[in-house]
Amino acid sequence: MLFDANTVAFASVALVLTVTPGNDTILVLRNAIRGGSREGMITGLGICTGLFVHALLSALGLSLILMHSAELYHAVKWAGAAYIVWLGFQALRDAFRGAGKIQVAGGAAGPEPGVSTRRRLFEGFLCNVLNPKVVVFYLAFLPQFIGPQDPVVTKSILLAGIHWLMGLVWLMFISWGVDLARAQLARPAVRRGLDAVCGFALVGLGVRLAMDSE
Repeated sequence: MLFDANTVAFASVALVLTVTPGNDTILVLRNAIRGGSREGMITGLGICTGLFVHALLSALGLSLILMHSAELYHAVKWAGAAYIVWLGFQALRDAFRGAGKIQVAGGAAGPEPGVSTRRRLFEGFLCNVLNPKVVVFYLAFLPQFIGPQDPVVTKSILLAGIHWLMGLVWLMFISWGVDLARAQLARPAVRRGLDAVCGFALVGLGVRLAMDSE
């Protein structure tokens, strides 16, 4: 059976992981502050779409190869860390330069011009796919919720779909909440301060990922 006790157990674990703050959450917060709920949701969609990549790789055994190849693992880890740090430096640059001011009309903040939907989607996707901790999670936990009689690939995609739905709803909720306060967040001093906080947080998470020896 695809929908069984293992599926429910996985959903419970995935729910806890979904609401635990991390670099994905910070990236969505940053983009929602800059471009409103739409950009936050697009970023979240990119992040959650990356889960299917991890699930498929795990089901096909490629994640096992990654875990047993120190060189490949560290290459992915450093690539992911570098990308997160780069996003952090972008936010810090905007904080110090005060770039990309949000236009507010009638009490509502409009989207930030000059940023494509594809870019936000790709940012979220890379942020998730290049995170080796997600690879480890899917390698370590996904097989525990797949029975010996289950079709491995189908069950893996189903579990990833559950995680995708939870993650998307949660990140959409965060984006919506930030959007409600954008009129206040659009103030130059507040905006630059939030850019700085998000930037330092992303750089810190990237450095922590790079230095993590586990």
